[in-house]
Amino acid sequence: MTSSQPPASGAVHPLDRDGLRDRVNAALTAFMDRQGAVLAEVGEGMVPVTAALRDFMLDGGKRLRPGFCYWGWRGAGGADEGETGEAAIRAATSLELLQASALIHDDLMDSSDTRRGKPAVHKRFEALHARSAWRGDGTGFGAAAALLLGDLCLTWSDEMFSGSGVEPAALAAAKPLFDVMRTEVMAGQYLDVLEQAMGGGSVDRSRRVIRFKSAKYTIERPLHVGAALAGGGPDLLAAYSAYGLPLGEAFQLRDDVLGVFGDPAETGKPAGDDLREGKRTVLLALAAERGSRAQVRMLDDLVGDPRLDDAGVKDLRGVIEETGALTEVEAMIGALTARALAALDAAPVTEDARAVLRGLVDAATVRTV
Repeated sequence: MTSSQPPASGAVHPLDRDGLRDRVNAALTAFMDRQGAVLAEVGEGMVPVTAALRDFMLDGGKRLRPGFCYWGWRGAGGADEGETGEAAIRAATSLELLQASALIHDDLMDSSDTRRGKPAVHKRFEALHARSAWRGDGTGFGAAAALLLGDLCLTWSDEMFSGSGVEPAALAAAKPLFDVMRTEVMAGQYLDVLEQAMGGGSVDRSRRVIRFKSAKYTIERPLHVGAALAGGGPDLLAAYSAYGLPLGEAFQLRDDVLGVFGDPAETGKPAGDDLREGKRTVLLALAAERGSRAQVRMLDDLVGDPRLDDAGVKDLRGVIEETGALTEVEAMIGALTARALAALDAAPVTEDARAVLRGLVDAATVRTV
């Protein structure tokens, strides 16, 4: 995945203001270079690990989480000057490593074959096992490799954050928020797995999964971490929550729509992949609540079937549209977006940050990937 809808002709995308994405990519490249040297010392067997992680980290990704962290910092008065600015960029960039950990593990848990149009990490190492004609179970090897690489990215996120060069007192103020963010996303991942095992449930339960799996660690907590790095107090953190939580939920609802109706050429994943994986989204919860007995039976029979073909995907899309679930989710995205914008208008942030955070509303919700 690369970016959201392009901005108007001649406009700078909000994630490119202050050269943000280029600076995040440079910080990631430098960090991966150092870690590659560490892994090289372990032995030749680490070459595929280094290559896989470099490809995963540096080839794609919107850089949304570092963007919210950086502009949370700027909104709290952070001055992007010299080494102070570069240290803040490195701290914000560490969130990409947390994101990588979550995605690698998520693809494994969901048995997803692809990510950003390429083999998921567990499939990449499964293929390596086959090409190398190694002994044992190639599927198990790929799963073990993905677990370890995801854990490594999680460890590296803390290492990059703590070693960012941010002034120690500011780092100490932000670290508890960084830590709770990591706990929340893991808890959200478990809730997601639990919902799939239970066969889905209410809209309220599905929205709770969204809050902890996505909304908090995508937008609210990155804003909090950035604010704390600049000395922001409780009032600013509360304002960032009022903006970030509804926007984060709208972001994930858009992701859920794309997981069912998105164009594979844009999303990098097969059409209807979320349906094959059995993701219990708000979209499906609404369809189940409102569907006829026959429609609910179809949802029960087809959602979560890894062999679901294009005809089955089309049938499920029809149920989602006919029950009004898609229309309602689009309305929810609109209402949540309006709440986020109203909260931003009232937030005590710098005006340059307010303008970028307003632009990031569209980047999060009006997109095709």
